[in-house]
Amino acid sequence: MLSKDTIKKVLSVALSTGGDFAEVFVEEKLNNNIVLTSGAVKDIISGKDYGIGIRIFKGLKCIYAYTNDDSLMSLVNTAKKAALALGDVIDGHTVNLNLVERINTNIHPILYVPSSISSAKKIEKMKEAYNGAKGYSHEISQVTVTMKDEDQRVLIANSEGLFTEDRRIRSRIAISSIASNGVDNQAGTRSPGASMGFEFFDTIDLSNLGREASKSAVTMLHADYCPAGKMTVAIENSFGGVIFHEACGHSLEATAVAKGNSIFCDKLGMQIASKKVTAIDDGTIANAWGSLNIDDEGEPTRRKVLIENGILKSYMIDKFNGRRMGMPSTGSGRRESYKYAPTSRMTNTFIANGEDDNEKIIKSIENGLYAKQMGGGSVNPITGDFNFNVLEGYLVKNGVIDRAVRGASLIGNGADILMNIDMVGKNLDHGQGVCGSLSGAVPTNVGQPLLRVKEITVGGR
Repeated sequence: MLSKDTIKKVLSVALSTGGDFAEVFVEEKLNNNIVLTSGAVKDIISGKDYGIGIRIFKGLKCIYAYTNDDSLMSLVNTAKKAALALGDVIDGHTVNLNLVERINTNIHPILYVPSSISSAKKIEKMKEAYNGAKGYSHEISQVTVTMKDEDQRVLIANSEGLFTEDRRIRSRIAISSIASNGVDNQAGTRSPGASMGFEFFDTIDLSNLGREASKSAVTMLHADYCPAGKMTVAIENSFGGVIFHEACGHSLEATAVAKGNSIFCDKLGMQIASKKVTAIDDGTIANAWGSLNIDDEGEPTRRKVLIENGILKSYMIDKFNGRRMGMPSTGSGRRESYKYAPTSRMTNTFIANGEDDNEKIIKSIENGLYAKQMGGGSVNPITGDFNFNVLEGYLVKNGVIDRAVRGASLIGNGADILMNIDMVGKNLDHGQGVCGSLSGAVPTNVGQPLLRVKEITVGGR
Protein backbone atom coordinates (compact mmCIF):
# COMPACT_ATOMS: atom_id res chain seq x y z
CA MET A 1 0.00 0.00 0.00
CA LEU A 2 1.04 3.65 -0.27
CA SER A 3 2.62 5.88 2.37
CA LYS A 4 0.93 8.99 3.72
CA ASP A 5 3.60 11.20 2.17
CA THR A 6 3.01 9.72 -1.28
CA ILE A 7 -0.74 10.11 -0.95
CA LYS A 8 -0.41 13.74 0.21
CA LYS A 9 1.61 14.56 -2.90
CA VAL A 10 -0.94 12.87 -5.16
CA LEU A 11 -3.87 14.65 -3.49
CA SER A 12 -2.11 18.02 -3.78
CA VAL A 13 -1.59 17.55 -7.51
CA ALA A 14 -5.19 16.38 -7.90
CA LEU A 15 -6.40 19.64 -6.35
CA SER A 16 -4.01 21.88 -8.34
CA THR A 17 -6.67 23.07 -10.79
CA GLY A 18 -9.20 24.14 -8.17
CA GLY A 19 -10.88 20.89 -7.30
CA ASP A 20 -12.56 20.95 -3.89
CA PHE A 21 -12.26 17.23 -3.08
CA ALA A 22 -9.80 14.51 -4.04
CA GLU A 23 -9.57 10.84 -3.13
CA VAL A 24 -7.08 8.02 -3.55
CA PHE A 25 -8.30 4.41 -3.55
CA VAL A 26 -5.67 1.65 -3.40
CA GLU A 27 -6.66 -1.97 -3.91
CA GLU A 28 -4.94 -5.34 -3.77
CA LYS A 29 -7.16 -8.35 -4.48
CA LEU A 30 -6.42 -12.07 -4.53
CA ASN A 31 -8.90 -14.43 -6.21
CA ASN A 32 -9.10 -18.23 -6.25
CA ASN A 33 -11.53 -20.27 -8.34
CA ILE A 34 -11.84 -24.07 -8.53
CA VAL A 35 -14.28 -25.86 -10.84
CA LEU A 36 -15.26 -29.51 -10.39
CA THR A 37 -17.22 -31.17 -13.22
CA SER A 38 -18.31 -34.82 -13.34
CA GLY A 39 -16.30 -35.44 -10.18
CA ALA A 40 -13.01 -34.26 -11.67
CA VAL A 41 -11.18 -30.96 -11.33
CA LYS A 42 -11.66 -28.93 -14.49
CA ASP A 43 -9.97 -25.65 -13.55
CA ILE A 44 -7.91 -24.14 -10.75
CA ILE A 45 -7.42 -20.44 -11.37
CA SER A 46 -5.74 -17.90 -9.10
CA GLY A 47 -5.30 -14.23 -9.82
CA LYS A 48 -4.05 -10.99 -8.32
CA ASP A 49 -5.17 -7.48 -9.14
CA TYR A 50 -3.57 -4.28 -7.91
CA GLY A 51 -4.13 -0.65 -8.73
CA ILE A 52 -4.92 2.87 -7.64
CA GLY A 53 -7.90 5.06 -8.47
CA ILE A 54 -7.86 8.86 -8.21
CA ARG A 55 -11.09 10.85 -8.05
CA ILE A 56 -11.59 14.62 -8.06
CA PHE A 57 -14.69 16.76 -7.44
CA LYS A 58 -15.10 20.35 -8.54
CA GLY A 59 -18.58 21.42 -7.62
CA LEU A 60 -20.86 19.02 -9.46
CA LYS A 61 -18.15 17.82 -11.83
CA CYS A 62 -16.36 14.54 -11.18
CA ILE A 63 -13.26 13.07 -12.84
CA TYR A 64 -11.90 9.57 -12.27
CA ALA A 65 -8.62 8.02 -13.40
CA TYR A 66 -6.73 4.88 -12.45
CA THR A 67 -3.38 3.16 -12.89
CA ASN A 68 -1.70 -0.06 -11.79
CA ASP A 69 1.70 1.62 -11.61
CA ASP A 70 2.27 2.82 -8.04
CA SER A 71 5.49 4.72 -8.68
CA LEU A 72 5.31 8.33 -7.54
CA MET A 73 5.88 9.58 -11.09
CA SER A 74 2.99 7.52 -12.47
CA LEU A 75 0.64 8.54 -9.67
CA VAL A 76 1.47 12.23 -10.03
CA ASN A 77 1.03 12.09 -13.82
CA THR A 78 -2.32 10.30 -13.45
CA ALA A 79 -3.51 12.87 -10.89
CA LYS A 80 -2.31 15.75 -13.09
CA LYS A 81 -4.13 14.47 -16.19
CA ALA A 82 -7.32 14.07 -14.20
CA ALA A 83 -6.97 17.53 -12.66
CA LEU A 84 -6.37 19.19 -16.04
CA ALA A 85 -9.67 17.78 -17.27
CA LEU A 86 -11.29 20.11 -14.72
CA GLY A 87 -9.33 23.25 -15.61
CA ASP A 88 -5.89 24.89 -15.81
CA VAL A 89 -3.30 24.73 -13.05
CA ILE A 90 -3.69 27.62 -10.63
CA ASP A 91 -0.35 29.36 -10.05
CA GLY A 92 0.72 29.37 -6.44
CA HIS A 93 -2.07 27.00 -5.47
CA THR A 94 -1.25 25.22 -2.22
CA VAL A 95 -3.15 22.68 -0.18
CA ASN A 96 -2.64 21.91 3.50
CA LEU A 97 -3.43 18.25 4.13
CA ASN A 98 -3.41 16.47 7.46
CA LEU A 99 -4.16 12.78 7.02
CA VAL A 100 -5.41 11.17 10.23
CA GLU A 101 -5.45 7.38 10.32
CA ARG A 102 -8.75 5.83 11.38
CA ILE A 103 -8.90 2.24 12.61
CA ASN A 104 -12.15 0.51 11.70
CA THR A 105 -14.01 -2.00 13.84
CA ASN A 106 -13.94 -5.39 12.15
CA ILE A 107 -17.42 -6.96 12.29
CA HIS A 108 -16.39 -9.95 10.19
CA PRO A 109 -13.98 -12.17 12.15
CA ILE A 110 -12.05 -14.61 9.95
CA LEU A 111 -10.71 -17.93 11.25
CA TYR A 112 -9.02 -19.37 8.16
CA VAL A 113 -7.75 -17.06 5.42
CA PRO A 114 -8.50 -18.87 2.12
CA SER A 115 -4.93 -18.53 0.84
CA SER A 116 -3.73 -20.60 3.82
CA ILE A 117 -5.87 -23.57 2.74
CA SER A 118 -4.56 -26.04 0.16
CA SER A 119 -6.47 -26.76 -3.04
CA ALA A 120 -6.71 -30.39 -1.92
CA LYS A 121 -8.69 -29.42 1.20
CA LYS A 122 -10.97 -27.19 -0.84
CA ILE A 123 -11.61 -29.98 -3.33
CA GLU A 124 -12.52 -32.34 -0.46
CA LYS A 125 -15.31 -29.96 0.54
CA MET A 126 -16.44 -29.59 -3.06
CA LYS A 127 -16.72 -33.36 -3.41
CA GLU A 128 -19.12 -33.44 -0.45
CA ALA A 129 -21.47 -31.22 -2.44
CA TYR A 130 -20.84 -33.18 -5.64
CA ASN A 131 -21.58 -36.56 -4.07
CA GLY A 132 -24.76 -35.27 -2.47
CA ALA A 133 -25.96 -33.88 -5.80
CA LYS A 134 -24.94 -36.80 -8.02
CA GLY A 135 -26.29 -39.44 -5.66
CA TYR A 136 -29.75 -37.91 -5.42
CA SER A 137 -31.19 -39.54 -8.54
CA HIS A 138 -30.21 -41.58 -11.60
CA GLU A 139 -31.74 -38.73 -13.63
CA ILE A 140 -28.92 -36.36 -12.64
CA SER A 141 -26.70 -36.36 -15.71
CA GLN A 142 -24.19 -33.69 -14.73
CA VAL A 143 -23.07 -31.81 -11.63
CA THR A 144 -20.73 -28.81 -11.58
CA VAL A 145 -19.37 -27.42 -8.33
CA THR A 146 -17.50 -24.11 -8.20
CA MET A 147 -15.68 -22.75 -5.15
CA LYS A 148 -14.56 -19.14 -5.08
CA ASP A 149 -12.77 -17.03 -2.51
CA GLU A 150 -11.56 -13.45 -2.50
CA ASP A 151 -9.18 -11.51 -0.27
CA GLN A 152 -9.30 -7.77 -0.87
CA ARG A 153 -7.27 -5.09 0.91
CA VAL A 154 -8.09 -1.41 0.37
CA LEU A 155 -6.61 1.89 1.47
CA ILE A 156 -8.77 4.99 1.14
CA ALA A 157 -7.54 8.53 1.72
CA ASN A 158 -9.01 11.90 0.80
CA SER A 159 -8.49 15.63 1.04
CA GLU A 160 -10.85 15.83 4.03
CA GLY A 161 -8.13 14.12 6.07
CA LEU A 162 -9.32 10.53 5.89
CA PHE A 163 -6.73 7.75 5.87
CA THR A 164 -8.10 4.28 6.51
CA GLU A 165 -7.60 0.65 5.51
CA ASP A 166 -9.85 -2.39 5.37
CA ARG A 167 -9.68 -6.07 4.49
CA ARG A 168 -12.59 -8.00 2.96
CA ILE A 169 -12.57 -11.80 2.71
CA ARG A 170 -15.41 -13.70 1.05
CA SER A 171 -16.07 -17.36 0.27
CA ARG A 172 -18.74 -18.98 -1.88
CA ILE A 173 -19.71 -22.34 -3.36
CA ALA A 174 -22.08 -22.89 -6.29
CA ILE A 175 -23.69 -26.23 -7.14
CA SER A 176 -25.41 -26.75 -10.49
CA SER A 177 -27.24 -30.01 -11.19
CA ILE A 178 -28.65 -31.04 -14.56
CA ALA A 179 -31.49 -33.57 -14.70
CA SER A 180 -32.12 -35.32 -18.03
CA ASN A 181 -34.60 -37.82 -19.42
CA GLY A 182 -33.08 -38.17 -22.88
CA VAL A 183 -35.38 -35.54 -24.35
CA ASP A 184 -35.31 -32.62 -21.95
CA ASN A 185 -32.86 -31.07 -19.48
CA GLN A 186 -33.62 -29.01 -16.36
CA ALA A 187 -31.23 -27.31 -13.95
CA GLY A 188 -31.20 -26.81 -10.20
CA THR A 189 -28.77 -24.55 -8.36
CA ARG A 190 -27.66 -23.55 -4.88
CA SER A 191 -24.95 -20.93 -4.29
CA PRO A 192 -24.45 -19.77 -0.69
CA GLY A 193 -21.68 -17.37 0.28
CA ALA A 194 -20.50 -15.24 3.20
CA SER A 195 -17.92 -12.71 4.35
CA MET A 196 -15.98 -15.53 5.96
CA GLY A 197 -12.87 -17.57 5.37
CA PHE A 198 -12.65 -21.31 4.73
CA GLU A 199 -14.55 -21.91 7.97
CA PHE A 200 -17.72 -20.96 6.09
CA PHE A 201 -17.84 -24.39 4.51
CA ASP A 202 -18.07 -25.99 7.96
CA THR A 203 -21.19 -23.95 8.76
CA ILE A 204 -23.28 -25.40 5.91
CA ASP A 205 -24.30 -28.94 4.99
CA LEU A 206 -22.65 -29.28 1.60
CA SER A 207 -24.06 -32.73 0.87
CA ASN A 208 -27.58 -31.53 1.60
CA LEU A 209 -27.08 -28.44 -0.58
CA GLY A 210 -26.14 -30.76 -3.42
CA ARG A 211 -29.26 -32.84 -2.86
CA GLU A 212 -31.41 -29.70 -2.81
CA ALA A 213 -29.98 -28.55 -6.15
CA SER A 214 -30.65 -31.96 -7.69
CA LYS A 215 -34.13 -32.18 -6.19
CA SER A 216 -35.06 -28.89 -7.87
CA ALA A 217 -33.70 -30.14 -11.20
CA VAL A 218 -35.57 -33.47 -11.04
CA THR A 219 -38.78 -31.79 -9.88
CA MET A 220 -38.72 -29.37 -12.79
CA LEU A 221 -37.89 -32.18 -15.24
CA HIS A 222 -41.25 -33.76 -14.45
CA ALA A 223 -43.20 -30.50 -14.10
CA ASP A 224 -45.99 -29.32 -16.37
CA TYR A 225 -45.79 -25.93 -18.04
CA CYS A 226 -47.26 -23.08 -16.03
CA PRO A 227 -50.50 -21.52 -17.27
CA ALA A 228 -50.42 -17.79 -17.98
CA GLY A 229 -52.62 -15.05 -16.57
CA LYS A 230 -53.15 -12.75 -13.61
CA MET A 231 -52.79 -14.64 -10.34
CA THR A 232 -52.22 -14.32 -6.63
CA VAL A 233 -48.60 -15.32 -6.04
CA ALA A 234 -46.72 -16.37 -2.91
CA ILE A 235 -42.99 -15.71 -3.27
CA GLU A 236 -40.72 -17.72 -0.98
CA ASN A 237 -38.01 -16.24 1.22
CA SER A 238 -34.28 -15.84 0.55
CA PHE A 239 -33.57 -15.23 -3.16
CA GLY A 240 -37.21 -14.27 -3.66
CA GLY A 241 -35.94 -10.87 -2.53
CA VAL A 242 -34.28 -10.43 -5.92
CA ILE A 243 -37.47 -8.81 -7.22
CA PHE A 244 -37.35 -6.07 -4.58
CA HIS A 245 -33.61 -5.66 -5.14
CA GLU A 246 -33.86 -5.24 -8.90
CA ALA A 247 -37.26 -3.63 -9.43
CA CYS A 248 -37.26 -1.34 -6.38
CA GLY A 249 -33.85 -1.26 -4.70
CA HIS A 250 -31.97 0.25 -7.64
CA SER A 251 -34.58 3.00 -7.81
CA LEU A 252 -33.73 3.90 -4.21
CA GLU A 253 -30.03 4.37 -4.99
CA ALA A 254 -28.87 7.97 -5.32
CA THR A 255 -27.28 6.97 -8.63
CA ALA A 256 -30.79 7.07 -10.11
CA VAL A 257 -32.49 9.50 -7.72
CA ALA A 258 -29.97 12.34 -8.18
CA LYS A 259 -30.50 12.27 -11.95
CA GLY A 260 -34.28 12.17 -11.73
CA ASN A 261 -34.26 8.67 -13.21
CA SER A 262 -36.18 7.01 -10.39
CA ILE A 263 -39.88 6.49 -9.88
CA PHE A 264 -39.23 7.31 -6.21
CA CYS A 265 -37.75 10.79 -6.73
CA ASP A 266 -39.10 13.44 -4.32
CA LYS A 267 -41.21 10.89 -2.44
CA LEU A 268 -39.54 10.87 0.98
CA GLY A 269 -42.24 10.70 3.64
CA MET A 270 -44.82 9.44 1.17
CA GLN A 271 -46.48 6.04 1.01
CA ILE A 272 -44.92 4.02 -1.80
CA ALA A 273 -45.73 0.51 -0.58
CA SER A 274 -48.31 -1.49 1.31
CA LYS A 275 -48.32 -0.88 5.06
CA LYS A 276 -47.17 -4.49 5.35
CA VAL A 277 -43.80 -3.59 3.83
CA THR A 278 -40.70 -2.51 5.75
CA ALA A 279 -37.50 -2.66 3.69
CA ILE A 280 -33.95 -2.32 4.96
CA ASP A 281 -30.43 -2.09 3.57
CA ASP A 282 -27.94 -3.16 6.23
CA GLY A 283 -24.22 -3.34 5.51
CA THR A 284 -23.40 -4.16 9.14
CA ILE A 285 -24.73 -7.73 9.40
CA ALA A 286 -21.82 -9.78 10.76
CA ASN A 287 -20.22 -12.02 8.12
CA ALA A 288 -23.05 -11.47 5.63
CA TRP A 289 -22.14 -11.73 1.94
CA GLY A 290 -22.92 -8.08 1.15
CA SER A 291 -21.53 -6.56 4.36
CA LEU A 292 -18.55 -4.22 4.70
CA ASN A 293 -16.82 -2.53 7.63
CA ILE A 294 -16.57 0.60 5.50
CA ASP A 295 -17.82 1.41 2.03
CA ASP A 296 -15.47 2.12 -0.88
CA GLU A 297 -15.34 5.81 0.02
CA GLY A 298 -14.20 5.05 3.58
CA GLU A 299 -17.58 5.70 5.22
CA PRO A 300 -18.68 3.20 7.90
CA THR A 301 -21.59 1.13 6.65
CA ARG A 302 -24.87 1.29 8.53
CA ARG A 303 -28.39 -0.02 8.82
CA LYS A 304 -30.75 2.06 6.71
CA VAL A 305 -34.53 1.75 6.89
CA LEU A 306 -35.58 2.50 3.32
CA ILE A 307 -39.31 1.88 3.70
CA GLU A 308 -41.15 1.68 7.03
CA ASN A 309 -44.72 0.41 7.06
CA GLY A 310 -45.03 1.52 3.45
CA ILE A 311 -43.55 5.02 3.94
CA LEU A 312 -40.35 5.97 2.08
CA LYS A 313 -37.82 6.92 4.75
CA SER A 314 -34.43 7.15 3.04
CA TYR A 315 -32.30 6.58 -0.02
CA MET A 316 -28.89 4.91 -0.37
CA ILE A 317 -26.41 7.74 -0.96
CA ASP A 318 -22.76 8.05 -1.98
CA LYS A 319 -20.61 11.18 -1.66
CA PHE A 320 -20.93 12.61 -5.15
CA ASN A 321 -24.64 12.00 -5.65
CA GLY A 322 -25.15 13.28 -2.12
CA ARG A 323 -23.73 16.58 -3.37
CA ARG A 324 -26.28 16.64 -6.14
CA MET A 325 -29.09 15.92 -3.70
CA GLY A 326 -27.85 18.07 -0.82
CA MET A 327 -27.81 15.01 1.44
CA PRO A 328 -25.00 13.24 3.36
CA SER A 329 -23.54 9.86 2.47
CA THR A 330 -25.21 6.82 4.00
CA GLY A 331 -22.12 4.62 3.64
CA SER A 332 -23.40 3.28 0.32
CA GLY A 333 -20.51 4.07 -2.05
CA ARG A 334 -19.30 0.85 -3.67
CA ARG A 335 -17.17 -0.27 -6.62
CA GLU A 336 -16.02 -3.55 -8.12
CA SER A 337 -12.37 -2.51 -8.14
CA TYR A 338 -9.95 0.40 -8.52
CA LYS A 339 -10.97 0.53 -12.19
CA TYR A 340 -14.37 1.98 -11.27
CA ALA A 341 -15.46 5.21 -9.63
CA PRO A 342 -17.79 4.41 -6.73
CA THR A 343 -21.49 5.14 -6.73
CA SER A 344 -24.44 4.30 -4.48
CA ARG A 345 -25.10 0.57 -4.27
CA MET A 346 -26.96 -1.91 -2.10
CA THR A 347 -25.32 -4.20 0.49
CA ASN A 348 -27.74 -6.60 2.23
CA THR A 349 -31.18 -5.44 1.13
CA PHE A 350 -34.33 -7.15 2.35
CA ILE A 351 -37.98 -6.92 3.24
CA ALA A 352 -38.28 -7.39 7.01
CA ASN A 353 -40.35 -10.03 8.77
CA GLY A 354 -44.06 -9.39 8.97
CA GLU A 355 -46.81 -10.73 11.22
CA ASP A 356 -48.58 -13.24 8.97
CA ASP A 357 -48.27 -16.97 9.56
CA ASN A 358 -46.61 -18.69 6.63
CA GLU A 359 -49.21 -21.47 6.54
CA LYS A 360 -52.01 -18.92 6.39
CA ILE A 361 -50.38 -17.22 3.42
CA ILE A 362 -50.60 -20.41 1.36
CA LYS A 363 -54.06 -21.28 2.69
CA SER A 364 -55.32 -17.84 1.66
CA ILE A 365 -54.68 -18.54 -2.04
CA GLU A 366 -57.63 -20.06 -3.87
CA ASN A 367 -56.01 -20.27 -7.28
CA GLY A 368 -52.47 -19.03 -7.78
CA LEU A 369 -48.75 -19.72 -7.87
CA TYR A 370 -46.14 -20.54 -5.21
CA ALA A 371 -42.75 -19.30 -6.45
CA LYS A 372 -40.38 -21.42 -4.38
CA GLN A 373 -37.20 -20.31 -6.10
CA MET A 374 -36.68 -17.18 -8.17
CA GLY A 375 -34.12 -16.71 -10.91
CA GLY A 376 -32.81 -13.78 -12.89
CA GLY A 377 -34.67 -11.38 -15.11
CA SER A 378 -34.70 -7.92 -16.61
CA VAL A 379 -35.74 -4.52 -15.27
CA ASN A 380 -36.21 -1.08 -16.80
CA PRO A 381 -34.49 1.05 -14.12
CA ILE A 382 -36.44 4.18 -15.02
CA THR A 383 -39.97 2.76 -15.15
CA GLY A 384 -39.50 -0.19 -12.78
CA ASP A 385 -41.06 -2.64 -15.25
CA PHE A 386 -39.68 -6.14 -14.72
CA ASN A 387 -39.79 -9.73 -15.93
CA PHE A 388 -38.36 -12.44 -13.64
CA ASN A 389 -38.06 -16.18 -14.15
CA VAL A 390 -39.43 -18.62 -11.60
CA LEU A 391 -36.89 -21.45 -11.38
CA GLU A 392 -39.12 -23.67 -9.26
CA GLY A 393 -42.87 -23.07 -9.05
CA TYR A 394 -46.03 -24.82 -7.92
CA LEU A 395 -49.68 -24.16 -8.56
CA VAL A 396 -51.79 -23.50 -5.47
CA LYS A 397 -55.42 -24.66 -5.45
CA ASN A 398 -57.87 -24.09 -2.62
CA GLY A 399 -55.08 -23.21 -0.20
CA VAL A 400 -52.98 -26.29 -0.94
CA ILE A 401 -49.70 -26.50 -2.87
CA ASP A 402 -50.50 -28.63 -5.92
CA ARG A 403 -48.33 -29.79 -8.81
CA ALA A 404 -44.96 -28.40 -9.87
CA VAL A 405 -44.87 -26.11 -12.92
CA ARG A 406 -42.03 -24.77 -15.04
CA GLY A 407 -41.59 -21.96 -17.53
CA ALA A 408 -43.25 -19.42 -15.23
CA SER A 409 -42.25 -15.78 -15.05
CA LEU A 410 -43.48 -12.83 -13.01
CA ILE A 411 -44.21 -9.70 -15.04
CA GLY A 412 -45.00 -6.37 -13.44
CA ASN A 413 -43.82 -3.03 -12.12
CA GLY A 414 -41.77 -2.34 -9.01
CA ALA A 415 -44.03 0.40 -7.66
CA ASP A 416 -47.14 -1.67 -8.32
CA ILE A 417 -45.83 -4.83 -6.67
CA LEU A 418 -44.93 -2.89 -3.52
CA MET A 419 -48.54 -1.73 -3.19
CA ASN A 420 -49.90 -5.21 -3.94
CA ILE A 421 -48.05 -7.06 -1.17
CA ASP A 422 -50.84 -7.87 1.26
CA MET A 423 -49.33 -10.59 3.46
CA VAL A 424 -45.77 -10.85 4.84
CA GLY A 425 -44.54 -13.92 6.71
CA LYS A 426 -42.04 -14.52 9.48
CA ASN A 427 -39.26 -16.63 7.91
CA LEU A 428 -36.80 -13.97 6.71
CA ASP A 429 -33.77 -15.44 4.98
CA HIS A 430 -31.11 -14.12 2.63
CA GLY A 431 -29.77 -15.24 -0.72
CA GLN A 432 -26.45 -14.27 -2.26
CA GLY A 433 -25.83 -12.65 -5.61
CA VAL A 434 -23.51 -10.40 -7.59
CA CYS A 435 -25.10 -7.14 -8.68
CA GLY A 436 -23.98 -5.23 -11.76
CA SER A 437 -24.31 -1.47 -12.20
CA LEU A 438 -22.30 1.63 -13.15
CA SER A 439 -19.52 0.86 -10.67
CA GLY A 440 -19.16 -2.76 -11.72
CA ALA A 441 -20.18 -6.05 -10.10
CA VAL A 442 -20.39 -6.15 -6.29
CA PRO A 443 -21.53 -8.88 -3.87
CA THR A 444 -24.99 -8.29 -2.44
CA ASN A 445 -27.50 -10.14 -0.31
CA VAL A 446 -31.17 -10.15 -1.24
CA GLY A 447 -33.81 -11.29 1.19
CA GLN A 448 -37.37 -11.47 2.41
CA PRO A 449 -39.78 -13.75 4.25
CA LEU A 450 -42.52 -15.60 2.39
CA LEU A 451 -44.93 -12.96 1.10
CA ARG A 452 -48.11 -12.72 -0.94
CA VAL A 453 -48.77 -10.48 -3.92
CA LYS A 454 -52.53 -10.27 -4.35
CA GLU A 455 -52.33 -9.97 -8.13
CA ILE A 456 -49.51 -10.08 -10.67
CA THR A 457 -49.17 -11.21 -14.27
CA VAL A 458 -47.71 -14.71 -14.56
CA GLY A 459 -46.10 -15.60 -17.86
CA GLY A 460 -46.36 -19.20 -19.02
CA ARG A 461 -48.16 -21.29 -21.61
